[in-house]
Amino acid sequence: MESKVVDENEEGPVVPMRVDRFGFVKQEHGPTEGLARSRSAFEYQRDERRIRKWRKMIGVGGSDWKQYVRRKPHVVKRRIRKGIPDCLRGLVWQLISGSRDLLLLNPGVYEQLVIYETSASELDIIRDISRTFPSHVFFQQRHGPGQRSLYNVLKAYSVFDRDVGYVQGMGFVAGLLLLYMSEEDAFWLLVALLKGAVHTPMEGMYLVGLPLVQQYLFQFDHLVKEHMPKLGEHFAQEMINPSMYASQWFITVFSYSFPFHLALRIWDVFLFEGVKVVFKVGLALLKYCHDDLVKLPFEKLIHALRNFPEDAMNPDILLPMAFSIKASPLSLSLSLSLPPSFPVSKNLVELKQEYEQQRLKPPESPVKQ
Repeated sequence: MESKVVDENEEGPVVPMRVDRFGFVKQEHGPTEGLARSRSAFEYQRDERRIRKWRKMIGVGGSDWKQYVRRKPHVVKRRIRKGIPDCLRGLVWQLISGSRDLLLLNPGVYEQLVIYETSASELDIIRDISRTFPSHVFFQQRHGPGQRSLYNVLKAYSVFDRDVGYVQGMGFVAGLLLLYMSEEDAFWLLVALLKGAVHTPMEGMYLVGLPLVQQYLFQFDHLVKEHMPKLGEHFAQEMINPSMYASQWFITVFSYSFPFHLALRIWDVFLFEGVKVVFKVGLALLKYCHDDLVKLPFEKLIHALRNFPEDAMNPDILLPMAFSIKASPLSLSLSLSLPPSFPVSKNLVELKQEYEQQRLKPPESPVKQ
């Protein structure tokens, strides 16, 4: 009997990657398969009921969406805060953001931008592609379909809006969208976000100098001091400011380094309610970890603000804390054991005005001796 000659260069059997339900490669062993099946069986009927409710609400292809939102806005808001069913998330995001209308009004524009236009940002985009969701199977293959789609969307936007062009944080926003929709759909949702089809335009977060990010960090810093004075004082003593930990919260709307299941839930609400949810979630995170943060010195504080504990990242714990910021026609007030009548929405407007005044104030001339 012939013996088989073993080629040392021959690759062994391919070990299949273990991925989570969103497509990210698992780094550690998760729950046993039995527990996973038991949990799925327990939740299956509830999820199916939710999906049926959502399908009835949006209609075929979203045909009933606008009418339902007009008739029952509070029902829509409540269901979105509970989380959009994953199988419908891409379509609902397009309906919420207004991007579906932009797509229908601009046939052929995306193809024109991708195929026939050139961008000054192409090399920067290529350099950053592999840094976007590197542990997701869709983006892992070099020059694979995921990376090509991401390149096309970012290149198209950099041509569509040459004033903004391309900034690194945009990759995580576009990448998140591509996991739930086609290239063209993702592009128009990016346009809707940056140009403000429904809410405040995001483009100021990506312009030179990141002016809108600077404004949001200024506002957030004051809100922390107002809502959590002890923590605000501790931050000041340790010379901690929001630019050290919160910039990416605003630039990527928590999609950069937060657990994906939490980021999705935040995005559901962000697209419907606007940037105020980023402030709310940020405040809720700090409030949840308040008692630990006030005890930490600078180095440990920086680490803690970039690595929140797992229980703080549970959307069923964190988001209700954030949503406990009650809205009314004239003001919002926090009920996180904070000053109960603090007008958050009004304060954001006032803080923006204060920020603009400080930014435009000419520098003081030196005092003559």
